[in-house]
Amino acid sequence: MTVIAQGYNGFETKKAPEGTVLYLPNPQSVLTLLRSGKLKEHILLVQGGTTTFLSPALSMGAIGVITLSGAPELHLGILSREFQMPCVMTAHLLDSDSRYVTGGNNDAHFQSFISRLEGKKVRLDCSDADVAKVIEIA
Repeated sequence: MTVIAQGYNGFETKKAPEGTVLYLPNPQSVLTLLRSGKLKEHILLVQGGTTTFLSPALSMGAIGVITLSGAPELHLGILSREFQMPCVMTAHLLDSDSRYVTGGNNDAHFQSFISRLEGKKVRLDCSDADVAKVIEIA
């Protein structure tokens, strides 16, 4: 098992959910996932910490979320604490110098992260108060 990404921790927890990373770019993708009945098989990947369209998945038992931007004080950070769901925020790949830049053009950063993680089996480690980790599992 290898730590492949890390970011801000939404809240400190010993929960360590495992699942296949699924990128959800829009409300329709969330509805499709909910209709599939496979919500609890996935760690949800979204672009921003203010992604409100993810709310139905949270209320139906999502097991973990990774955001590519945002801080624990934003929408998904607050909801992750309310639902006690591990959340890695503003995640970045450890083997890359690419980082989210506030107000910048982050398309390449987002795409490289999505390409690297989507479909991978991972575990979230949110046991540290500040830093959360994404661990790739074989």
